[in-house]
Amino acid sequence: MDVYLKKLEDELRLRNYSPKTVKSYTSCVVEYLRAKQKNFDLVDIDFIKQYLLSKIDRGMSSQTVNQSLQAINFFCWNVLKFHGKIDIKFAKTPSKLPIVLSRDEIQSILTAISNEKHNLMVAIAYSGGLRVGEVINLKIKDINLAELTIHIKGAKGNKDRITILPEKLVQSIEKLISNKDLNDFVFARERGTCLDSRSRLLDNARRGKLTERTAQKVFENALKKSGIPKEATFHSLRHSFATHLLENGVDVRYVQELLGHANIRTTQLYTKVTNPSLKNIKSPLQ
Repeated sequence: MDVYLKKLEDELRLRNYSPKTVKSYTSCVVEYLRAKQKNFDLVDIDFIKQYLLSKIDRGMSSQTVNQSLQAINFFCWNVLKFHGKIDIKFAKTPSKLPIVLSRDEIQSILTAISNEKHNLMVAIAYSGGLRVGEVINLKIKDINLAELTIHIKGAKGNKDRITILPEKLVQSIEKLISNKDLNDFVFARERGTCLDSRSRLLDNARRGKLTERTAQKVFENALKKSGIPKEATFHSLRHSFATHLLENGVDVRYVQELLGHANIRTTQLYTKVTNPSLKNIKSPLQ
């Protein structure tokens, strides 16, 4: 099995897939091969179907099932060099509207975060429509305070994009990045107090960006503290950014560019929660 997994990792890396995708695909294929137990080089369409059905029977989401199918397809075609057709359709995914926070709710969340660095992290995520991974990977050199822009590098799909930054955050950012190197992370972990050279080396090795889980926990705690009943997540900041821009009359094509969506239909999803005509309709119950 290890030989096949090494080949899988090599193929993914050659195609410049992100580390997260490499880890995800590898995990899916490990589970698939363990279920198969033998004849790893044999592509059995019926077995793959039954394997995916077992996931559905165990109550796994359509997104999880589809990810497994994508990983298995990649493995069969690029590692096993299978040239046949894997005639299995992707599971239908539910069409859900994004959870959007109002402007007042965003302000309540920010008010609930007393830590200045964490407060700024959430503010930047909302004001520029950043994903959690994009925020924690942000480096000082990626921020242009003069032009009020942020250069997001190697985002989802390994794409770069430019997004916006509000002037009201400039002073806080300047304070946070003062006397730091351009290659430093904007939201770096705090440096500990070290007593000797060995401790300093260990501290420097550990010091780096915040983890995604830390950022998510900051948001979760603030959401709970603010008393907002919505099942929002850190990603809801990005949803709110897009929705509020559309409500302000920004063309959907510009919103698409700021979010980095490859397909405008993805961005148009937000028009379903910003339709002013629907909001103006009165219920017949009077």
